[in-house]
Amino acid sequence: MTIGFRVKSGFAVAVMLSGRRQSPLAAGRAIVRLSDPALAETRQPYHSAMGEAEEDQRIIGKRTKVIERIALASIAALLQDAGDVTGAALVVGSTIDPAKVGNQHIRAHANEGRLFRTVIEDALRAHGVGATVIVQKQLPALAAKRLDRSAAQIDRVVAGFGETLGRPWRADEKAAALAAWFAL
Repeated sequence: MTIGFRVKSGFAVAVMLSGRRQSPLAAGRAIVRLSDPALAETRQPYHSAMGEAEEDQRIIGKRTKVIERIALASIAALLQDAGDVTGAALVVGSTIDPAKVGNQHIRAHANEGRLFRTVIEDALRAHGVGATVIVQKQLPALAAKRLDRSAAQIDRVVAGFGETLGRPWRADEKAAALAAWFAL
């Protein structure tokens, strides 16, 4: 079993696949909580209440600890439900170093992207599951090469996963499914 994640701010879409790379089977899906619904500020921990970049490192640190705790528990529950997970892949918007981003607000988003990606990676690693990180824009080309299939063939198989797993089957679910297939 492999798991693909489409990492978002405060949550991730996860799709599980079993079988072999040549003949993957849709096994399940989940929304993985990475923030506390009772603490809205944990969904965007690098933002202040006014939507600006948060400057206070103590506040960011407190939010980060909550996120780490929730991610560890959420991933543990997902892995327990999934069974024998042999690998994972995470689809992210960017892997840019936040320190290289000049605009303070965009830097806050980059910090959040890095945070949510790394808490999933750390939680998986704590359970002995390795993960590959793939930037969304690079996913189609990398998958086509790794899976040795055309884009049309890949799209048909991923659409079939959606038929098996049901709606909603949007871009995030498709990316997570392709990531899980990449990890098979």
